Amino acid sequence: MPHEPQPQAPDELDAEAVRTWSSLALAALGRAREDIDAINVYPVADADTGTNLYLTAEAADRGLAEAFPGVTDGTGTTSLAEAVRAWAHGALVGARGNSGTILAQLLRGVADVLGAEQPERSDPAEHGGKRGPGTGGLLARALTRAAEEAYAAVAHPVEGTMLTVAGAAARAGEAAGDAAGTAVEVARAAYDGARAALAETPGQLAALSRAGVVDAGGCGLVVVFGALWQALSGQEPAAEPVRGRAVPVPQPQDPCAQEEDGPAYEVIYLLEATEAAVGELRERLDGLGDSLVVVGGDGLWNVHVHVDDPGAAVEAGVVAGRPYRIRITHFGDERRRARGERAQRAVVAVVPGEGLAGLCGEAGATPVLVRPGELPAAAELLDAVRRAHAREVVLLPGGAELRAAAAAAAEQARAEGVRVAVIPTRSAVQGLAALAVHDPEGSFDEDVVAMTAAAGATRYGELAVAERQSFTSAGICQAGDVLGLIDGDVAVIGAGLTETAEAVLDRMLGSGGELVTLVLGPEVPDAVAERLEAYVQHGHLAVDTVTYRGGRYSAPLLIGVE
Repeated sequence: MPHEPQPQAPDELDAEAVRTWSSLALAALGRAREDIDAINVYPVADADTGTNLYLTAEAADRGLAEAFPGVTDGTGTTSLAEAVRAWAHGALVGARGNSGTILAQLLRGVADVLGAEQPERSDPAEHGGKRGPGTGGLLARALTRAAEEAYAAVAHPVEGTMLTVAGAAARAGEAAGDAAGTAVEVARAAYDGARAALAETPGQLAALSRAGVVDAGGCGLVVVFGALWQALSGQEPAAEPVRGRAVPVPQPQDPCAQEEDGPAYEVIYLLEATEAAVGELRERLDGLGDSLVVVGGDGLWNVHVHVDDPGAAVEAGVVAGRPYRIRITHFGDERRRARGERAQRAVVAVVPGEGLAGLCGEAGATPVLVRPGELPAAAELLDAVRRAHAREVVLLPGGAELRAAAAAAAEQARAEGVRVAVIPTRSAVQGLAALAVHDPEGSFDEDVVAMTAAAGATRYGELAVAERQSFTSAGICQAGDVLGLIDGDVAVIGAGLTETAEAVLDRMLGSGGELVTLVLGPEVPDAVAERLEAYVQHGHLAVDTVTYRGGRYSAPLLIGVE
């Protein structure tokens, strides 16, 4: 149930103040999201800044509510430190887009200070009826830390963006705090400083000047600072909080024509890694693309980058640590959305590995990464269908265990007006075969038939390591044995990966085939692929072989025979 903002004592800076700030910011961003989307021209004119800020604020609010439900009904005893850390963590794991990722880091900066220090409590009579300098100074330090961390998170900071607005707000708040201002006075100063800075952004960034708009991310940040002031003062910001050119204005005829020559993909993922590994990751990603923002800390990071090679960006994360919740978005889809258009057709593919996710993204599909033991729910598949932003969607579940979730997601998408077909792929290699014949220009029915036929004509094999002694269709296996599965059933029990793979290939190619697809797991050396390719060529001269890296979470070896 949505949190209803509670009346605050004057200048109170506690857990309930954070909860109220969160609720007010979410509601205000919800009201402003369309206007903010409409003025989004930098760094990519994809008309989603308002939406990304709203979704990030929603994730932050949800994280706070779920972690500390007592805060929502006034019965909890959650501390300020606990509340603000939960809020920032929710934003980190749910950050969307460039603007949402920066907002998450701003909230982390606030949490770094409010989560480590406690406001001083003094007699209001000692300060002219005000609560005293403690809360104001603490809030000022938090806003300053937030701006510093946001600037540090962006590989190449650009002025005229939400970073500029955050910095101006922090300086104004710091000045008020130095003057022994209360938290309310610091919040008001920060809000006014943000508004003034936003009004100046068209003069700082050529893309904004050409379009006649202020920075969209900065506009959203003004909304967040307005919510902070309202949470502490009880006074609602004016309906037109920004002066002059900060009022949203109509976009030019084709705002999306800008930046068309930039990177083709946006890649976002959460990453578990050390700070040292993340430092190396920044350097690697900076050489791959632009709009690089890496936020977080304490072992958990949110990585955002625009690249032409999404697979390389994901693999860089694999080298650094453990990436998950990977989102790959093609800007062609986003630009169509900015023009109010839907793609005619899209493909959503569930894949067990970052390398496969990148491969599907390069092929134009929207990938959904599945990790062992963590199958995506229908809601996650539905979200991927929505992100594909197409009138028609082909869904490749990649496993029999996902058919029910895929069917439920398809049913809900159809209720929303999207035509969806679920192709019952049972393996990622069947999905790759279907993608290979996908024809987005042909009729929907013919495309679905062709993709279904390609998937159905692909026999699939998988190598796995037995975890315990058990009975299989090929006999009794012991822990550590290599199991060779064909079409879902154990067909071979072997001692080594390569030898077992050769036995599986013999059986699969016994009934013929023209193409063998090998998908190697993260621990399998290249020498295994080279040996298997040579083995196929030696025994089946007319059969071609292609090899891919599945990446982390993929099986030791997947085999497809078409």
